[in-house]
Amino acid sequence: MTAELTARVRDAVAGVTDPELRRPLGELDMLRDIAVRDGVAEVGIALTIVGCPAADRIERDVRDAAASVAGVDAVDVRVGVMSPDERKELTEKLRGGRAKREMPFGPDSLTRVIAVTSGKGGVGKSTITANLAVALAARGLRVGLIDADVHGFSIPGLLGLVDTDGLPPAPTRLDDLILPPVAYGVKVISIGMFLRRPGEDAAGAVAWRGPMLHRTVQQFLTDVFFGDLDVLLLDMPPGTGDVAISVGQLLPHADVLVVTTPQAAAAEVAVRSGLVARQTGQRPIGVIENMAAMTLPDGTVLDLFGAGGGDEVARALSDDESSVPLLASVPLSPALRSGGDDGRPVVLSQPDDPAAQAIDAAAAALAIRPRGLAGKPLRLNV
Repeated sequence: MTAELTARVRDAVAGVTDPELRRPLGELDMLRDIAVRDGVAEVGIALTIVGCPAADRIERDVRDAAASVAGVDAVDVRVGVMSPDERKELTEKLRGGRAKREMPFGPDSLTRVIAVTSGKGGVGKSTITANLAVALAARGLRVGLIDADVHGFSIPGLLGLVDTDGLPPAPTRLDDLILPPVAYGVKVISIGMFLRRPGEDAAGAVAWRGPMLHRTVQQFLTDVFFGDLDVLLLDMPPGTGDVAISVGQLLPHADVLVVTTPQAAAAEVAVRSGLVARQTGQRPIGVIENMAAMTLPDGTVLDLFGAGGGDEVARALSDDESSVPLLASVPLSPALRSGGDDGRPVVLSQPDDPAAQAIDAAAAALAIRPRGLAGKPLRLNV
């Protein structure tokens, strides 16, 4: 009976998910000695590193899982840390048995990569990207988000990934792997997570040129462990500069989503970002018009930035081979703005808001295209 009870406790604890790696502890070889004596379950686990930020949650979840087994009256959780050799084995397992680092989002990947671009800054591209990511995750997709706007990073704040000082948390490192923090079901990485300086109340600024920018994007794509994703979004910097060129070189198969405002001047510049992406082999798949006309409480319509910019960009990017649709026209919205300031995406905090509904409609349009196996080699680890 004791052996059977111990086995049931082990099975229960093995199913607990590591909140950073998003895999069961049993699969990650994080379980140690487990025994049940006189109704007390003694459970040993090994965390990946000393000071693991998810330690409290893992211990709590393990305790709850063991206590849920009938016949267990109390739980004693003993927490240790993996040895260097164990961590090495784990990192190789996470890489699919490959010891060498490589970029997992190449042309053979089943992950759909979408670069969200704009011709100029100030059109709300990052706000749209953050809400799109959350809306896609809410639909059950596995979503990653890279804040590729290195000079003007804002994704951590938009998703509430900040501490009491208002600064992004540093991600956990597992040897040479970086584990991205998770917000609203989205795995997120940003340069802002690496710029914290002791004693300062603001993240440092970045003053880098082409080679450093290229290396940063490359490391985000290679060293960050996103796991198996359905969609990887990149929040691109405005314009067609160094990062856009680097992403075009590293991810020439990526889809491109263009964000503009209704204003003619913004639309004209937005078209250029889509055209440059096409020159690198990327494919524009849609346009989102932000800051469109809003309906005031008295029923009047305020088109502060004019009208028609989104349609114009979609027409300009369409050609004989493919039509680029206007996926959404997102109206001006105080809720969208305040949600960004508070780190609470409007698609979740106020789903009935017109802006939230428009963004969710765009997410629905993007989500209906499944990952396909046609023409892609299947990697088998024998």
